[in-house]
Amino acid sequence: MAKFVYKMQNLLNLKIKTEDQAKVDFGKAQKELNDQIDKANELIGRRAQYMQEGLDLRKSEHLNVRDITDNQISVAQMDRIIAEQQMVVQEYAKRVEVERRKLNVAMQERKMHEKLRERALEEYLAEERKAEYLENDQRSSFIYGQKQNER
Repeated sequence: MAKFVYKMQNLLNLKIKTEDQAKVDFGKAQKELNDQIDKANELIGRRAQYMQEGLDLRKSEHLNVRDITDNQISVAQMDRIIAEQQMVVQEYAKRVEVERRKLNVAMQERKMHEKLRERALEEYLAEERKAEYLENDQRSSFIYGQKQNER
């Protein structure tokens, strides 16, 4: 029995490598998104600290207008920084979605080529079975003919 050779194996190998690269790119994009989300959460936590500090300043026995004003400015500035960071998070989320789509396309292409390979293998095996059947049939006919000639 001859060895099965898939004519487009190089293309299948290329599709597998493309999918692997798409997985890496998606993973990087997802990690960057997670880092940006962590940064946003850190900023939100810092804003909460400023808010608590402002409450503490207002509850203290000695009110310092300068400190309270500085705290209000800090909270307003943190609101602006958080809004900017939320926009950055949205941009990274879009990048992740683009990479996810690329990965899905790469996976579909690889699966399609694997199915084509499977079909080619099935056809090859069917042809081999047919050739083996014909060979056995010819052998049987030859042996039967030899026995008939001996009689």
